[in-house]
Amino acid sequence: MADQEKKVILTREGYEKLEKELDYYISVRRNEISEQIAIARGFGDLSENAEYDEAKNEQSRIEAKIVEMENTLRNCVVVEDDEVSTDVIGVGNTVKVKNLTMKIDQTITIVGANETDPKNMKISSESPIGAALLGKRKGETVDVEVPAGVMKLKVLEISR
Repeated sequence: MADQEKKVILTREGYEKLEKELDYYISVRRNEISEQIAIARGFGDLSENAEYDEAKNEQSRIEAKIVEMENTLRNCVVVEDDEVSTDVIGVGNTVKVKNLTMKIDQTITIVGANETDPKNMKISSESPIGAALLGKRKGETVDVEVPAGVMKLKVLEISR
């Protein structure tokens, strides 16, 4: 039950992206699926109509997704850019670290769990690396448990 009380954290950018996605689902996807259902109805007997069944199932998925997005937007905590400190690492920070294990510098942006984008180095504050970096300051070194073992990261810079 504790998970239900946990607030979703979003950056302003993530919040606006979710709003756009919700708008797309409401204005476009809902209409598309209604048209598919109407077309499938025209195929005859609904009891043996696979197209109709599939369209109704897709409609249920779309409606569930809309409800989920609406609840997230209603109950989330938005981290505004001007609230993001550069003293300690938190959600919304971009952090330059030296990966002492791999001997490379990496730039990571800490985001809410719904905004992760590993290709663009946007990692969740709940991931092993994100959680290990939270609250750390410039110059600190952290050990992160990863599937391959332990990774050492040294914080070089913290920015917004």
